[in-house]
Amino acid sequence: MSTSEILKSMHTIAVVGLSSRRMRPSYGVSEYMQRAGYRIIPVNPRETSVLGEKAYASLEDVPGPVDIVNIFRRSEFVPEIVDAAIRIGAKAVWMQEGVVNEEAASKAKAAGLAVVMDRCILKEHMRL
Repeated sequence: MSTSEILKSMHTIAVVGLSSRRMRPSYGVSEYMQRAGYRIIPVNPRETSVLGEKAYASLEDVPGPVDIVNIFRRSEFVPEIVDAAIRIGAKAVWMQEGVVNEEAASKAKAAGLAVVMDRCILKEHMRL
């Protein structure tokens, strides 16, 4: 599945590592996607709410379906996030620029998830 197909067909994004600090890339990117009409679900145990949305400590705590798990964490944390994305039935895993984990990407693909790695979701959306 291409990045454009993902962005056109999936509208609920759980953002792992979303910070309430406005200067963080996760905040700016998520704010843009929210304004573009996507539902943003913050996943960060250190936050209570971000961008007007309740934050959850883990993906498993998010009620309801998640289309895209957008990862703003270092590459070494990706395998456990991918495992959680598979467990909750997410449709796609999106690793932001600089986030690369080939093993976790292969595992996600094998489980039927679409995978985007080392690409910014905001930049890809703007290209559409």
